[in-house]
Amino acid sequence: MTNILLVGAGGFIGSVLRYLIGGYFQGFAKSFPLGTLAVNVIGCFIIGLLAHLGEKYGMFSNESRAFIFIGILGGFTTFSAFGNETINLMRQGFGANAFINIGANVVFGLLAVWLGRVIGHLIWR
Repeated sequence: MTNILLVGAGGFIGSVLRYLIGGYFQGFAKSFPLGTLAVNVIGCFIIGLLAHLGEKYGMFSNESRAFIFIGILGGFTTFSAFGNETINLMRQGFGANAFINIGANVVFGLLAVWLGRVIGHLIWR
């Protein structure tokens, strides 16, 4: 029951952060889901960095993992929004933007996870 509450509390925090940060970045683009792209890349970087720390130093308890990784980051990086926005782009006739969105989220997300791990390794050897 404790982990469920931790995930819920973390999810609340992550979802609010996603709303605020995603909304900020979305203000720069009208026909492209830039807010979701920004949130996904930021979240991928953070999870890469924290995953490195967790693996290298075992610094996360089961409870802190539930709160941070599942709760906060799970609420923050929602690929369900990515899928819905991509389909909406296609339905609205922005097919090229839909495919750019798919490629950008996958490529930049994976690069951000890798970069987070590299930086984590360099900082906390």
